[in-house]
Amino acid sequence: MCAQMEATLSKEQLRHKLLQPDVISGSEILLRSLLLEGVDCVFGYPGGAVLYIYDAMHGNPDFKHLLTRHEQGAIHAADGYARSTGKVGVCIATSGPGATNLVTGIATAYMDSVPLVVITGNVATSAIGTDAFQEADITGITMPITKHSYLVRKVEDLPRIVHEAFHIANTGRKGPVLIDIPKDVSAHKTKFVYPDSVNIRGYNPTVQPNKLQIDKLLQAIEEAERPVIIAGGGVVYANAAPELVEFVNKTHIPITTTLLGLGGFPSAHELWMGMPGMHGTYTANHAIQNADLLISIGSRFDDRVTMKLDGFAPNAKTIAHIDVDPAEIGKNVKTDIPVVGDVKAVLQLANLKAKPARSKEWIAEIALLKTQFPLKYSDSDEELKPQFVIEMISETTKGEAIVTTDVGQHQMWAAQFYKFQHPRSLISSGGLGTMGFGFPSAIGAQMGNPDKLVVSINGDGGMQMCAQELAICAINNIPVKVVIINNQVLGMVRQWQEIIYDNRYSHIDLAGSPDFVKLAEAYGVKGLRATNKEEARKAWQEALETPGPVVIDFVVRKGENVYPMVTQGSTLSQMLLGDSE
Repeated sequence: MCAQMEATLSKEQLRHKLLQPDVISGSEILLRSLLLEGVDCVFGYPGGAVLYIYDAMHGNPDFKHLLTRHEQGAIHAADGYARSTGKVGVCIATSGPGATNLVTGIATAYMDSVPLVVITGNVATSAIGTDAFQEADITGITMPITKHSYLVRKVEDLPRIVHEAFHIANTGRKGPVLIDIPKDVSAHKTKFVYPDSVNIRGYNPTVQPNKLQIDKLLQAIEEAERPVIIAGGGVVYANAAPELVEFVNKTHIPITTTLLGLGGFPSAHELWMGMPGMHGTYTANHAIQNADLLISIGSRFDDRVTMKLDGFAPNAKTIAHIDVDPAEIGKNVKTDIPVVGDVKAVLQLANLKAKPARSKEWIAEIALLKTQFPLKYSDSDEELKPQFVIEMISETTKGEAIVTTDVGQHQMWAAQFYKFQHPRSLISSGGLGTMGFGFPSAIGAQMGNPDKLVVSINGDGGMQMCAQELAICAINNIPVKVVIINNQVLGMVRQWQEIIYDNRYSHIDLAGSPDFVKLAEAYGVKGLRATNKEEARKAWQEALETPGPVVIDFVVRKGENVYPMVTQGSTLSQMLLGDSE
């Protein structure tokens, strides 16, 4: 694997070699620039417009590239790499259809603030605008879903552009940056000079917060009797998990973590209430609805968290919002105390003077609710329940695995029943809800974390969207454990059609799906199946004991629903509790 390959030179020797002012091609400039930015693995798929770039890779012992089987697999893998490591993920695709196949992955990363540098080829500069073969205006197509984009017209600009792209992608509110390189630019030669600094006019993200706003927040906390923290993915991306734990311990505030915030606060902590929102816990939703002070930390008040906005947190006298992106503050929910800045920097300052809230009775009430309304389901010895499978995986891995999910019911069950202990241990498409994301993102996570166990939890629908990437797991012995929660149906759509559309089931039957065991074996990967608890335990243990990749097909009950559930148009107080009602 990329991260495991030993460099032939020391880092200092390699850097000295790369910085030599040689006259080289744009393609060689690109590879050198990526290496100087610390990139240790690139995911990609070649084509005509990037052939000079791929030719430069040939025989280059320092540059590591993983050939996926689809461009969507490449960008989701780069995304999983970035989320799990905190580094910038990089992928490469050719012009036209190669570039447009990246669009869903770019949007996925943009919605979830994931730092990517996306490199595409384009037709020669002389042919741009002529509808040449495999020409597409990818900078125009992706303008709404990139943090910034470049069309490189002169080879001399390429080192500066790469350096700027990495800086933009990984500072402020992080996100994807696209670099579009015409074929002739990748062939032209110039002296290589890599910039040692970045100076972008108009780009200066606010990192350090206003201390007066922090003082207002701390004063509100001291006066609060029913405070609640909603912590989101911004905590994870800012590497602020230790500071958040310290803040909660000092202020004595119960905390709920959003889907992308899971792992940003340890689930074993006594003040953690679970996930909020549409499929959040009763305790978390009840606490939000009855809080007198609500503090959002690195969370953007997504509609799946707030549900019906005019009924959200009706008892909150004060709402505070900490975010590095000022555009998010006040966008969805009226904010009384805005704090703009890097979450880690904000919490570090706040922790210097933080004092407890008046929350002793509130904490006791929360503890009682957690006991009275735990997450539960009707277990069965005849049918395999998906919740059991997730609990089994959580218990056997002790919450120490990196878990990636696809999108749907299995995603919510993973969020509910896997006990995340560490940041960057859940990799999931939150904002865009991209089916097909789960499996290739696990490949990227495994490449970036070769010594960790990576478990990819998928539905039988989403698994089929990028199943071709099993090939690279087999070829490169990437030891991802691929879990399929197989209910033979588009589960979340079926649940909505049952509850909201009066059992009018329309086009959700996934009959005709492949035998996933045979599919895995066809790619050279071990395949296992389980239909009951005993088989599930045995198959999962075998998977854990297998050194390479494994696909485990868990055949579960088709009609199982995710509860609690808040339907669209309802408030967080109007929860359907399902089996526990």
